[in-house]
Amino acid sequence: MDREYTRRIETIEAALEKYLPPLPGQDWLAGIFPGLDLNGGLCEDLLAPGRDLLCRGGKRWRPLLSLLVCQALGGGEAALPLLPLVEFPHNASLIHDDLEDQSEERRGSPAVHLLYGNDTAVNSGSFLYFLPLAALENWEAGDKAKTRVWKLWGEHMRRLHLGQSLDIAWHRDPALVPSREAYMLMCRLKTGCLARFAALLGVEAARSVRGEAEQAGGGPGGALGEAAEKIGVGFQILDDVKNVSAGTPGKKRGDDVVEGKKSLPVILFLRDQILSPREREGRSALIRRCFEAARKGGAGVPEVEECTGALARAGVLEAAAEQGRVLIREAAETFASLPALDPEAGGLLARFAELLS
Repeated sequence: MDREYTRRIETIEAALEKYLPPLPGQDWLAGIFPGLDLNGGLCEDLLAPGRDLLCRGGKRWRPLLSLLVCQALGGGEAALPLLPLVEFPHNASLIHDDLEDQSEERRGSPAVHLLYGNDTAVNSGSFLYFLPLAALENWEAGDKAKTRVWKLWGEHMRRLHLGQSLDIAWHRDPALVPSREAYMLMCRLKTGCLARFAALLGVEAARSVRGEAEQAGGGPGGALGEAAEKIGVGFQILDDVKNVSAGTPGKKRGDDVVEGKKSLPVILFLRDQILSPREREGRSALIRRCFEAARKGGAGVPEVEECTGALARAGVLEAAAEQGRVLIREAAETFASLPALDPEAGGLLARFAELLS
């Protein structure tokens, strides 16, 4: 990623650290827990898991998207104070997701629940959803602007959890194969919604700088939110493809097979309309057998390779990847063509989207 993006990511890291510092001082404690006489040590079990995961890295593309949208709309860096609202819930969802799936690794290290215990992982993960509301409270904007952002946060947190519930239900029922349309909805809710929220956060930050009068008659928020959602869905599809083929950085290759995840390649493999009933049943039997063996024996069992090989030979890995790339290209085209955007910042947004593919 070129310097234009890395420079912005450095400012993002500083904004995140302000609300999840390595050593919380009295000012931080008083701001997060007003009226309580605490010291940093009392909060260690609450803060350490989230801080650990955040410090392992991550692409930070969601807060970067917020910042770029804000800048493209003439808001400068006004989105910076709000960025914990999108990045902390993302990390919270990873902690809970790994616990629910009993994943062993995240970002190259043992999953949080393995290091800190299930109870602490649940509690600290939940705290990460609510901690960034302190950033909203401290945001130097009017009450109307704060209320709009608060409503957006609530709407997208509800969507995120609904998407996760669909994903859980599907991999718990080996016989259930969702439709492509149902899978796309799940991705819009589970992954696309945080990207959409990131873009709308940038819109609201820019609005706070420009003032309410400039928004008469509407604005580009709808198109930006839709484009961002496409990025999130495309990113999820490509991530799912990588998991069962080359492997994704920081996770074990084949984790999705162990979890019995009904990702887009699996759905395309099982729902191919040109198959005969006998061929379709043969594929279903193969997937059930491989998923069951991986669930019992882990990612190292030969059935993981067997599953990956079958998906590759059927052409569904590349077919799914192309669907993900198409969504991201469509988002980039929107960013490049919206007349309301500053041309230079709009170009950065378009290139940013292409880098994710």
